[in-house]
Amino acid sequence: MNPLIALSIALFAAVHAAPQSSGTTPVPILSENSNLQPDGSFQFAFQSGDGVQVQNQGTLKEIEVPKADGSGTEKEQVIVQSGSYSYQAPDGQQITVTYTADENGFHPQGAHLPVANANGQ
Repeated sequence: MNPLIALSIALFAAVHAAPQSSGTTPVPILSENSNLQPDGSFQFAFQSGDGVQVQNQGTLKEIEVPKADGSGTEKEQVIVQSGSYSYQAPDGQQITVTYTADENGFHPQGAHLPVANANGQ
């Protein structure tokens, strides 16, 4: 499985695992849209009644990757993604994460996340 697709699935699951309101009342989806293109690029977004908001887009990109036999590189098409999600934490703090996911990995940013210093720590 493409690592970026796996990452998208994991991210989607993490957002749904975010703290939910207590009780048994279903949470309504207030808005939802998606757009899937034949080349694999896509956009989707939704907002739920408990304040969860998610948006994600993926675009096709051609990158150079090492050949399996070590004899140089070859071009490969991958989907790179960017987006954000937000929800209210149990302590009332609004958690917002923006991210990119590309050939260089997953790069989240949020006010609540630690930031590496110049030494990478």
